[in-house]
Amino acid sequence: MLSIEVNGHSQMFKNNAFILSTVCVLLFLVGLLINVQASTIIHPKSNDPKENLIAEILKLALSKSANGDSYSFQPLPNAQTEGRSMEMLKEGSMSVMWAGTQIQYEQTLLPVRIPVLKGMLGHRIFIIRQGEESRFSNIDSLSDLQRFPVGQGRFWGDTVVLQHAGLNVVTPVKYASLFPMLEGGRFDLFPRAIHEPWSEVAARPELNLTIEPRVLLIYPFAMYYFVAPDNRALASDIQQGFMRAIEDGSYDQLFYAHPMIKDALSFARLDERVVIRLENPNMSAQTPLDDKRLWLNIEDMKEINL
Repeated sequence: MLSIEVNGHSQMFKNNAFILSTVCVLLFLVGLLINVQASTIIHPKSNDPKENLIAEILKLALSKSANGDSYSFQPLPNAQTEGRSMEMLKEGSMSVMWAGTQIQYEQTLLPVRIPVLKGMLGHRIFIIRQGEESRFSNIDSLSDLQRFPVGQGRFWGDTVVLQHAGLNVVTPVKYASLFPMLEGGRFDLFPRAIHEPWSEVAARPELNLTIEPRVLLIYPFAMYYFVAPDNRALASDIQQGFMRAIEDGSYDQLFYAHPMIKDALSFARLDERVVIRLENPNMSAQTPLDDKRLWLNIEDMKEINL
């Protein structure tokens, strides 16, 4: 009887040990799965060169963070509006979005206050009608520029900047309408970010358009990464890694080697243009305007080997 009881207890102990070890393995696997899911960065679909570059900068920044090895990346299958992206961040179905900042965005989401593209989107040159270059050859100041109506999308953040500067801004709702309206004389200048006008003019050979060669409009314009308000860990990793990439030079290497940036800076010849600077009322008081490392500096263009 004693031997049977001992064997029975021994068998029960083995069964319990097996169950316990199985539970431990399952808990480990569940924890691993949760960790993998938590480290998968779901981000906007990248469907053009600018978006691809922004996604690559995000990957670089997170690779430089203390948790760099734990992140993987998953783009959304479809493009989303900024409004829908903000909702997805709050719902947890997206990890990070990027957008030109507005005070409202910074109040409802958690921004990483490093301008993703060095503020390049605030460097504007003009599409004009062919044969009218001489009309703008005497523009040397904001007061000179104010004599000419400009075109811009009705709901674009840039429209507020131009109106704030006292410019006469014609504001159709549809982006595609701006090009025939310019050709038709509804306005005289169409400000575009320096990487945009070359392909836009080339895509519309039927229109009598070209690029104005001598004026450059500059205003602070920060495109930020945004995360959900409660996702401070991810915001911290992006901030930490991004600053490391700036300090070790890997960000500049990625930025200036990108074909879109190389072409834009080569074609625009920024250091040879007359600069007119505007204020941007969309920028919050926390915008890091004084940190010169974060912004495109046209005075340095001659030193950059493009």
